[in-house]
Amino acid sequence: MKEELESLVSQMIEGGIKFEDAIGEFEKRFVKKALEAHNGNQTKAARLLGIHRNTLSRKILEHGLDHKPKKRRKR
Repeated sequence: MKEELESLVSQMIEGGIKFEDAIGEFEKRFVKKALEAHNGNQTKAARLLGIHRNTLSRKILEHGLDHKPKKRRKR
């Protein structure tokens, strides 16, 4: 994984991606995946990320992510 990350960073630098944009995009995708992993449960996603739930809520708003838990289908 380290090599893949190194390659991605090189591509971003060569492509003229600014540091702030790269960090923002990484953070957005990282938060989104954590929410998906826990079906939108912010408390569990925050625990997975190692941040406070309030911080996660702020990040969700900053990045315009869908933060509503997915409804479970009845069987």
